[in-house]
Amino acid sequence: MRKIVFLFALFFITSNINSQELNCLVNINYDQISGSNRQVFETLQKSLIEFVNQTKWTNRIVQTEEKVDCAMNIIVTERNNNNYTATLQIQSSRPVYGSSYASPLLNLKDNDFTFRYNEFDPLIYNRNSFDSNLVSTIVFYVYTILGVDADSFSKYGGQTELEEAQNVMLQAQQSGLSAWQNVVGKQNRFLLIDNLLAPKLKTFRDVIYDYHIKGLDNFGTNKEYAKQTIEDSTFKMENLYNKTVGNYLIRLFFDAKADELVNIYSDGPRTRNAIKLSTALKRISPNNNSKWRNIE
Repeated sequence: MRKIVFLFALFFITSNINSQELNCLVNINYDQISGSNRQVFETLQKSLIEFVNQTKWTNRIVQTEEKVDCAMNIIVTERNNNNYTATLQIQSSRPVYGSSYASPLLNLKDNDFTFRYNEFDPLIYNRNSFDSNLVSTIVFYVYTILGVDADSFSKYGGQTELEEAQNVMLQAQQSGLSAWQNVVGKQNRFLLIDNLLAPKLKTFRDVIYDYHIKGLDNFGTNKEYAKQTIEDSTFKMENLYNKTVGNYLIRLFFDAKADELVNIYSDGPRTRNAIKLSTALKRISPNNNSKWRNIE
């Protein structure tokens, strides 16, 4: 009987260890901050690592090898007592079937990140209230990472996670901070989740699924088919561009995928619309024109 109890406990502990969804590297850069008390940044970094990686964010059963690889790089630019101003770089990737390659999914920068933190403050998330801009911002991006990742494996598979990110945004709006508000012309957290969940912009999520499942995941077995599928998926981004010029999702996609697309199409076999693809990319993502020349 004791052996059975022991095995059950061991199974429970093992399952618990494997249940968290993220394998996230969290780094805090405070080189721009002078002063003697720099220990607070190391304490915060350790707390964030534990908070992000040891919290159970969904009800999914996740094995160790299924955890989402991601990174959060916080660059602190100002400090006033316990108030901080920073930028936040978010990156995530997903494995490509049959290879050791990790394809970038998110590569975005949040330039409007302010927070208050006292050393050793516990990081606690309450989904029904806004208590801390630090916690809310981190949790918002956790669910965004999980949602986009899930979308890349199943059609609209990240709906629940993206709705959780939306809930974080709605609760945080009571703070009055501009990053959470609907501000015309501002690409902020509000606009990001609003666009990801907007029915009229669902093409973006279709692209994320087709590009990865039908495209990249077939690269090892049928390179020509995979490249053609990725090309067709990328043309859908042009349709999205035609709906709303300057759409945040256009930037979101190409900030993550520009270098990958160049690598894919700078080598054979040549697809049937390579020139057309190059022309389309130059129109919808002109900031990357120097890169698109490599796929003509």
